[in-house]
Amino acid sequence: MNASADGLRLNDRVTLHYRIRCLEQEVADTFETGPETFRLGQGEIDPRLELCLTGLRKGEHRLFQLAPWQAFGERHEELVQTLPRSDFPAEMELVVDHLVDFELPNGETLQGRILELAADSVRIDFNHPLAGLPVEFEVEILDIMKGNSDAD
Repeated sequence: MNASADGLRLNDRVTLHYRIRCLEQEVADTFETGPETFRLGQGEIDPRLELCLTGLRKGEHRLFQLAPWQAFGERHEELVQTLPRSDFPAEMELVVDHLVDFELPNGETLQGRILELAADSVRIDFNHPLAGLPVEFEVEILDIMKGNSDAD
């Protein structure tokens, strides 16, 4: 059933365009590539960005100016770690500023950005790349399908 008067809520499926800018540079833009669809509250986008969407209605076009804590969080220096180079496969090409995926014991994947390479170590930043930065989040709600926790 389509939502008309009701705003976007947890478990609703939303189709939208969005644009994320940081320091006047576009980071993501679906206005040019085509809309995306996802279910609110399922971890498909950062929960802090989901908060901006809550209550919006079909047809709304909004621009949010977000402080770091409202967007991708503050930077945490404890998330910058130095790992032994031997922890990486010998055939893996390690390049400064490239992202590397790490599999956690629970099967989830965590990305880290290579900051420095030394003969016996690799310095990795596990902060979100936009952590600590103000973000502009623009959205246009194209469609809302009301949902519940059991619906797909």
